Amino acid sequence: MEIVSFRTPGLGDQTYLLSHEGQGVLVDPQRDIERFLVAAAERDVQLRFVVETHLHNDYVSGGHQAALRTGAELVLPAAAAPTYTHTPAFHLEDIDGGGGLALRPIHTPGHTPEHTSYLVLIDGEPVAVFSGGSLLVASAGRPDLLGPARARTLAKLQYGSLHRLACLPRDVELLPTHGEGSFCTASGAGRYTSTIGAEVDTNPLLSVGDAEAFADRLLADPMPVPAFYEHMSAANILGVAPMPPLAVPELDVERLPAGAHVVDIRPRQVMAAGHLPGSLGIELGTDFGSWAGWLVPFGKPIVLVADTNQDVSEAVTQLAQIGVDSVTGVVRDLRTHANGTFEVLDLAAFAVRAAADDAQLLDVRMPNEHRTVSLDGAVHRFLPDLLAVGVPAELDRGRPVLVACGSGRRAAIAATVLLRAGYQPAALDRAGVPELAEALAT
Repeated sequence: MEIVSFRTPGLGDQTYLLSHEGQGVLVDPQRDIERFLVAAAERDVQLRFVVETHLHNDYVSGGHQAALRTGAELVLPAAAAPTYTHTPAFHLEDIDGGGGLALRPIHTPGHTPEHTSYLVLIDGEPVAVFSGGSLLVASAGRPDLLGPARARTLAKLQYGSLHRLACLPRDVELLPTHGEGSFCTASGAGRYTSTIGAEVDTNPLLSVGDAEAFADRLLADPMPVPAFYEHMSAANILGVAPMPPLAVPELDVERLPAGAHVVDIRPRQVMAAGHLPGSLGIELGTDFGSWAGWLVPFGKPIVLVADTNQDVSEAVTQLAQIGVDSVTGVVRDLRTHANGTFEVLDLAAFAVRAAADDAQLLDVRMPNEHRTVSLDGAVHRFLPDLLAVGVPAELDRGRPVLVACGSGRRAAIAATVLLRAGYQPAALDRAGVPELAEALAT
C-alpha cells in the first residue's frame, strides 16, 4: 500500500491518493483534479473509489468530476444527499474494493452533521484512517462553520467523534484533510499527518473531560469565517463543473469590462510604487485565492493586473478552487495609469514613525491575534472588515496611517483599501505587530 498526499497550502488542506495492488482511492480531491489523475497514471493505478469525508465548507470539490473522468465509484456520507449519482457510505458498513482492500465508514459528526471518516482495511487489518475534518493533528475540525445556532450541538458531537477515532489501534495512520493554515481547523493544528497513538498521547483536545467542557474550549475563541465559505457547501451539494480555462485574454487598461473588480497580483513593492487607482492589491502567493475570495464579492467579474513574467494560471486555479470562475482577463501594461501609490517600510523605519506623538496605527490582524499581542494606541480592524464595515472613524484622512499585520502581507492589502478610501497608508513590510511591539519597547 502507498499513500501520496497533495498539499494545497493556501487552503490548509490535503488530498490523498491511496494505491494497493493497482487499485486507487482518491480522498477529498480539490477541484483541479488533473494533478491527482496524473499521479495515478504515473503509478499505473486505476481509481476504484473517489471518497468524500463531508460536504466541504472551504473549497468546491473535484470528486464528482474525478469520478466522471475515471469511472471510479463516488462515495459520500449517507446523510450528505447530493443531487448527483453516488454511493452512500453508512456507518460501519464496509465498502469492498477487491484485492484485500476495504473501506469502513465511521460516522464522525461535529465538523458537519454528515461527516464520515474512512478506516482503511488491508486483508482485514486496519492500517489508516482518513479523518477529514474530525480528529486532526493536535486539534479538531471547527464545529461553528454552519452558524452559531448549531455550533454547540456540533461541538459536543465532535467530542464523541474524536473519542470514537481514538479507540482505533494506536499504529493506525491518521490522515486528516484539514491542517495548519485551514480556517476549518480549530487553533493549534501543526503537522499534517500522525498516528492514533500519537494523538492519544499528545492531542490536548482528547484530554478534555466531557462534551460540555470540550464545547466550551472549542467555541471560546473561534477564528473568523471567510466570506466565500457560505457558497461552498451548496455548490458541493449541487455538483461542480469542470475547471475553467486557465488561460485568460490580455486586456487593454483603457477598455476594462464595466463593473469588474480589479485585483493586482504583483509583488507588494511593485504595486506600492504604482498601481491602478481603485484596484485591490493582493500579491500572488499560496493564499491568494482565499483572500481574493474573502474580499471580492463572490462571483463578480475580476480583472487581474500582473507583471509580464507572472503565472496568471496559478491565480485562476486558486480562484477556481473556491468556485470563482469569473476572471475575465489580465492587464500587463498599465501605461500611464499607475497613479496609486503607498509607502512600504521596513521594521526600523516603521518603528521610528510609529513612535511619533501624532502617529496613527492600524492593526488589521485577526481578533485572536490582536488579543495575544496588541499595540498601545493602535486602532484594530480585521482586514475583511475594512471593506465590510469600513475604515475606523478614529483615523484621520489628513495624516498618514501606519498599518501592520503579522508579516506585511495583509498590511499591503489593507494599504490599497485605505488608499482608495482617501487615506495615506504606509505598510509595515516583512515584519508584524509582535516584532513592532518589541521594537517600540526598546
